[in-house]
Amino acid sequence: MNSGLRAQQKKKMLNTYSGMKQSDKIYVAGHSGLVGSALVRLLQAHGFINLITRSRAEVDLRDERAVRDFFAEEGPEVVVLAAAKVGGIKANMDAPVEFLIENLQIQNNVIRAAQEAGTQPIPESALLSGPLEPTNEPYAIAKIAGIKLCQAFAREYGANFISVMPTNLYGPGDNFDLETSHALAALLRKAHEAKMSGAGEMIVWGTGEPRREFLHVDDLAAAVLFLLEKYDSPEIINVGCGEDISIRELAELICDVVGFRGELKWDRSKPNGTPRKLLDVSKIKNLGWQPTISLRDGVARLYEWFLDNYAPQSMASVR
Repeated sequence: MNSGLRAQQKKKMLNTYSGMKQSDKIYVAGHSGLVGSALVRLLQAHGFINLITRSRAEVDLRDERAVRDFFAEEGPEVVVLAAAKVGGIKANMDAPVEFLIENLQIQNNVIRAAQEAGTQPIPESALLSGPLEPTNEPYAIAKIAGIKLCQAFAREYGANFISVMPTNLYGPGDNFDLETSHALAALLRKAHEAKMSGAGEMIVWGTGEPRREFLHVDDLAAAVLFLLEKYDSPEIINVGCGEDISIRELAELICDVVGFRGELKWDRSKPNGTPRKLLDVSKIKNLGWQPTISLRDGVARLYEWFLDNYAPQSMASVR
């Protein structure tokens, strides 16, 4: 593409994008996952009536031809990329090749198809500064590559891409599989099962010293909607609460919410992960957004959801 045509395309794309309308065709990739489902709930609550969703059986985002055919058929006007292969420390350690390859396939196919269709993708991404934490490295490399691809499209073609970097997430729809889940969900399930079985102790990985920041997924969905309306830059923007807590404190909070009164036993043979993960969220707060769900309230809400949707399965697996 010559520079004159590229400049015309850039001007056209920037001029036609001025926030979302309730009639826009919005494709949420990964709509059944933790982030995607929260965003679908919020968009529906705000009156967006033209949402497009597809299961993996309907459109495999790892398949370039399937993705291009889907975009050609549906012509979405806004795309939120919340689809990814995700997991906790153990899953990342056990399958680094799959985490790297599948995430690259998903984001490269969706981002390119969105650019060719002239839509505005909003990728849900994660980027770590400095050396990558070894147990998370394949996932992080894939996500960094996705962010760089969005920025390259923005620079070369003027595409309106936003790269959102969320902190650790939890909420309805979370993964409670002890082999693949993240820390908060795993701790909640362990505490519940320990309580129900009458156990005197609960085993927790690591030392309890690492610190983590946690954001309820409904707050993330609210932030994404806010950014769709207010933010217009290819530069990464962090979304979090700006406060962290030690894993020991988190485990104690969860046990208190769940009602498990036994002792915590720390398995120091298991990995801690990186010592601290805390985002600087001053940028989004300066734009006028901040989370509304406290960690204790969020954990209590999640436990209610767990009891309604997951607890019977959980105890069946214990028996």
